[in-house]
Amino acid sequence: MDARYVNAIVRATKGILTNHLGAEVNFLLPKLGEGSVTSNDISVILGVKGELAGQIICSFDKNTAKNIVSTMMGGMPIEELDEMGWSAVREFGNWIAGSTATELSLENCIIDVTPPVTNEGLSIFHSSEKYLTLSLESSLGLVQIHLSFQAVEEKIRS
Repeated sequence: MDARYVNAIVRATKGILTNHLGAEVNFLLPKLGEGSVTSNDISVILGVKGELAGQIICSFDKNTAKNIVSTMMGGMPIEELDEMGWSAVREFGNWIAGSTATELSLENCIIDVTPPVTNEGLSIFHSSEKYLTLSLESSLGLVQIHLSFQAVEEKIRS
């Protein structure tokens, strides 16, 4: 994975957490993995296509999700994630995706991101590709971003 692209995704995620949600953010050491990615209680899965192909998985526990949703809803207390809460979780994924696409375009890399899919419950995602886990410790809770993507080579048409 090209460091420029990873840094763009870091900027995008940090920007959403700090600028949109007012959270303080600290980065923990990234981890490189292969084979399986263990998610947390809730995951937002985004497909990436264009000049990069792969996935971005945002993962956090339920308390972090409730803190994010509460902040998105102006501080309203969130006891359980109802349909409106799940919609906010998906919207959080859209914010990450849109910001990621913008940051990558500044690196001359154009992507499209698929609509977010949410997953509830601990899961293990299996991949034949290597992945990088970025952990962001924030005042809202721990957010992990699992990245797995490759550059797509433009094919010459005959």
